[in-house]
Amino acid sequence: MEIILSLAIGVLSASGIWLVLRPRSFQVIVGLCLLSYAVNMFIFSMGRLTPGAPPIMPKGGFVDPTLYADPLPQALVLTAIVISFATTALFLVVLLASRGLTGTDHVDGKERSR
Repeated sequence: MEIILSLAIGVLSASGIWLVLRPRSFQVIVGLCLLSYAVNMFIFSMGRLTPGAPPIMPKGGFVDPTLYADPLPQALVLTAIVISFATTALFLVVLLASRGLTGTDHVDGKERSR
């Protein structure tokens, strides 16, 4: 399971970086979204990959820490999802305003000659 998660994080990161380096604004926004998904998965994986474990420690005495998931990365990912949603909405508004002013969606505002 760890290798699948590592490959997913790697593919999302590589795709995000490749799209961020593209010349069009929409591709840059999608690349930033993919990068944020990769970071969220990485943070979530820091809480230990324990399938079927409860998210918090049960009541009672001392319990082995490997039997429950760490709730802090889950809270961080939830916060990061909300922040990335707001940031993506802001980027889309800036993209639409830039396209309305310049007539193009290139990052530098100039069309390439072919």
